[in-house]
Amino acid sequence: MNKKLLIRDVTLRDGQQSIFATRMKQDQIDRVLDLYLHTGFYATEVWGGAVPDSVMRYLGENPWTRLDIIKKKLGDTTYLTALSRGRNLFGYNPYPDEVIEGFCRHSVESGIGIMRIFDALNDVDNVKATIRFVKQYGGKADCAVCYTVDPKYSTKDKLRTLWQEHHLPPKVFTDDYFLTKAKQMESLGADMITIKDMAGLIPPSRTANLMKLLKADVKVPIDFHTHCTPGYGLASALQAIINGVDILDTAILAFAGGPAAPALELILIFCDKLGVETDVNREVVASIDAELREIRKELDFVDSIKICPRVFDLTRDKLPSHIDKLFDQAIELAKADKEEELLAATQKIEEWFGFPAPDEKVREAEMPGGMYTNMLAQLKQLKLEKLLPRTLELIPSVRLAAGLPPLVTPTSQIVGAQAVNCAIDEEKGNPIYTTKSIQFVNLVKGVYGHTPIQVDSRFRYKIAGVEEETPYDTRYYKRQDNPIFEEYGGLRLADNERDELLLELFPNVANDFLKKKIEERYMNEIHSIEEEKRKKIQAEKDAYLNLTPEEKEERLLKGLYNYQWISASNEELGRS
Repeated sequence: MNKKLLIRDVTLRDGQQSIFATRMKQDQIDRVLDLYLHTGFYATEVWGGAVPDSVMRYLGENPWTRLDIIKKKLGDTTYLTALSRGRNLFGYNPYPDEVIEGFCRHSVESGIGIMRIFDALNDVDNVKATIRFVKQYGGKADCAVCYTVDPKYSTKDKLRTLWQEHHLPPKVFTDDYFLTKAKQMESLGADMITIKDMAGLIPPSRTANLMKLLKADVKVPIDFHTHCTPGYGLASALQAIINGVDILDTAILAFAGGPAAPALELILIFCDKLGVETDVNREVVASIDAELREIRKELDFVDSIKICPRVFDLTRDKLPSHIDKLFDQAIELAKADKEEELLAATQKIEEWFGFPAPDEKVREAEMPGGMYTNMLAQLKQLKLEKLLPRTLELIPSVRLAAGLPPLVTPTSQIVGAQAVNCAIDEEKGNPIYTTKSIQFVNLVKGVYGHTPIQVDSRFRYKIAGVEEETPYDTRYYKRQDNPIFEEYGGLRLADNERDELLLELFPNVANDFLKKKIEERYMNEIHSIEEEKRKKIQAEKDAYLNLTPEEKEERLLKGLYNYQWISASNEELGRS
């Protein structure tokens, strides 16, 4: 166990994305930035993920401006971090190197010190370019291995594969699988390795084993990222600390737990008992938490859990003795690797702090909470909720057919949506895969990269019309149109490289956002011109009123003034 733990705070990106669908406005971010100057956090995640899309789509704000403001305020007091999906950056489509280069260059120049880079397939080839460009421009490359689990195959799946003279594959996502991916990324220049468990599916014992392996065989620092949805998060974070993790991702109490990351305050209590230093300023954290609670009230309309944990100021409040003992028990149970008892203890701790109960459906289904809710929403929209059990049954076979992609964004949504399509096909009496999304076709075809196991060539031909894996050829990439709007004075839709990148990465959203900004800019310029004219006329009026009657008459006769405003301001000349 390390005696020093670095904290990466994810409150302002992953925390608000997990609970509030990334709806924090800039003025709400601004209200805590002065406090963030003094937190002592090693790193602060503020950008990437859903931020660029959401702030344009829902808030009408420029994501680059958000990053500029945060960097100007926080300077070098903490590493600012962002998240990107390797060659896909933020979306579903692979991008050529020139787009990746521009994105990395502007991100680092705008303040990103650490870029967390991952690929939804854990295809190391897809992260090479981003690693290279982030490091080229002076940033640190944090390479994330996405945690996922092998499917639970039903008896029906097993019988069908035997009947078809196929065999279900052996376990794919073993500890050795994750270690191998980490070492491959380290060899490419990773400055740190993250085990990224965005679904919260990694149990404590598995966390302990992985940490031991990584600390023994990987030379760069190890970061651990998880969520609390199915109830593993706090216990797994404790196991990561005990087994030597270097950096831990946490969120401040008001934005933690449930679908979000483990709470910083609970981690600090564990660290105190373990004799682990974090350098975190607890008074500042308490002040941030107080402000976040006010912001959470303002975000109630998008609060996905509607449960705010109890207030707990580490500098002032004391734990009841029975809860304090639970922290001690949890440490001893973690050291003894008694997983069930450890989970019972940490879940009692979370219950006392007022966090949501574990989501048993997500735990049983072993899939991300967002994937589960999206499938349910898709079926509800079609008034076919009755098909949810069958959809859940189909997921292992759909996933296996597609090469066992990890269940992380966006592949989790692709697999989930296709399972819904297959269930509906069955309901209609059609063969499954009669209905298929273009994203599923591309996944099977190989457009997104190498899947963990090979897709059967016959299945690939059935779905995508080709037998061989066919990666996307970036030579055929077509840049987005960047039109000039003559009706707005000849302004171009994206008039600088940062806006051009927004247009490439978020074509539809950025198009609407940038066009609206052009309209506003044009109208502001018109208003400014009108205001200048008004000021000029007012200055002429003021000068005219200071003239003698003789001077006024002389200038009027020479046609130096507009008669209408003179007559309105000079009754005598108006009569003449």
